[in-house]
Amino acid sequence: MESSGGAARRLAALGRPRPAPHMTAGEGFVAPARPGPSPPPGVPAGSTPAMEPVRPAAASRRRLLLPLLLLGVSGFFQSHAVEVDIKDASNATCLYANWMMRFLITYESNTSDYKTTTLNLSSSVTHDGSVCGNDTQAALVAVQFGEGHSWSINFTKTNETFQGDLITFTYNTNDTAVFPDAKRKGPVSVVVKDPTHPVQLNNVYVCHNADFIEAENVTQIFWNVTLQPFVQNGTVSKKESRCRADTPTSAPTVLPTTANVTTVSTTTLSPAPTTPPKPVENPDTGNYSLKSGNKTCLLATVGLQLNVSQDKPLLININPKTTIADGACGNTTATLKLNDGNSTLISFTFVVKNTSASVQKFYLKEVNVTLLNRLNGSVISSADNHNFSKWDAFLGSSYMCRKEQTLDISEDIQVHTFNLRIQPFLVEANKFATAQECPADSDLNFLIPIAVGMALGFLIILVFISYLIGRRKSRTGYQSV
Repeated sequence: MESSGGAARRLAALGRPRPAPHMTAGEGFVAPARPGPSPPPGVPAGSTPAMEPVRPAAASRRRLLLPLLLLGVSGFFQSHAVEVDIKDASNATCLYANWMMRFLITYESNTSDYKTTTLNLSSSVTHDGSVCGNDTQAALVAVQFGEGHSWSINFTKTNETFQGDLITFTYNTNDTAVFPDAKRKGPVSVVVKDPTHPVQLNNVYVCHNADFIEAENVTQIFWNVTLQPFVQNGTVSKKESRCRADTPTSAPTVLPTTANVTTVSTTTLSPAPTTPPKPVENPDTGNYSLKSGNKTCLLATVGLQLNVSQDKPLLININPKTTIADGACGNTTATLKLNDGNSTLISFTFVVKNTSASVQKFYLKEVNVTLLNRLNGSVISSADNHNFSKWDAFLGSSYMCRKEQTLDISEDIQVHTFNLRIQPFLVEANKFATAQECPADSDLNFLIPIAVGMALGFLIILVFISYLIGRRKSRTGYQSV
């Protein structure tokens, strides 16, 4: 995997500006999907029987808000930087882009379950179809990679600014390495409007932080982005337009390293008294819902906390104010995906099981957790557990558990839930149905210690009575003559 520092050194050697770590979809550049790429292998030219582009009415643009620091780097997915340098007829650079991207895709498997997979760029990426653009023609960045996957974005300009227009991402579920059990085979396209702000013409757009665009069942992640369409005089500009994510409102916290530790004189100040760390409080409870058309199909109320044990234990509370719900509803499976500021992704998958011909129940089957580095969008850690059998309740009802519960995702990651209420199927009138409570919440729990105390009391009374009876018998047996 090429690190962002390695990419920067490589660009510096080429005499180009340092690549921005990520392109903010809402700021200037979004990784391009290739509009009109040659058909993937196995699809005849000129035919699109399997291509059904999805044009969502709106796409969610997400920005990283919460820092995830001091986590180990185990679990990184391999990802490669893309560099596109388009020349005009005079062999001068007219369009330059360098960025990194990754895709999280939810698809339906052969067993009608929904699964989420990660699609990374391969080491071999082409950019056929990319064009410079001019005053009358849009510029286009188009890349192709892997087994029939492509991504593109086109740019328009005015006399003073340029701006991204449409992003097109096409993934091919015939790629069995990424989609080993996809129910639907063939290319699938997602087209989304780039919500970027205009960038000053003849400026290079730079964004080091990660940014997310979600449309339908695809999350597109971009980072380490350097971009300039409509390059003038064949030279990439040295004037940078930085994304908002790269312009913090307050000074960032710098963690000490061997390179930046400052030695303080022992005669300056007395050491401050050590104060114990403040314990992490329980997380706030969030309310989440999914819709199928205009009808609510899933309701959830829960407080979530992650327990990450890598280099050192770390508790992370999921903030409902920065968390957005996404997912998919079905007749027998439902998936709730929660994205906390594009730094923590958690998905819960529920399925329906037949306990008898007339009685059906749902239960939690899978949980996936992905932690992302807010500085460059890379995956810090990812874990999943597909073998749960928890939170079961009758179909048409909801499941409730106010007490804390723990879900063991892996040896390093646990999910703690608080004030949980969930109904993934048969939601009516946007309200929870009657709840089935977990044993820990049962109102009869307080009777257990009472029952034990009463049993012990009766036992003591019986022993005392037996003792009295025994003494009386012993007295009657030794009367004086």
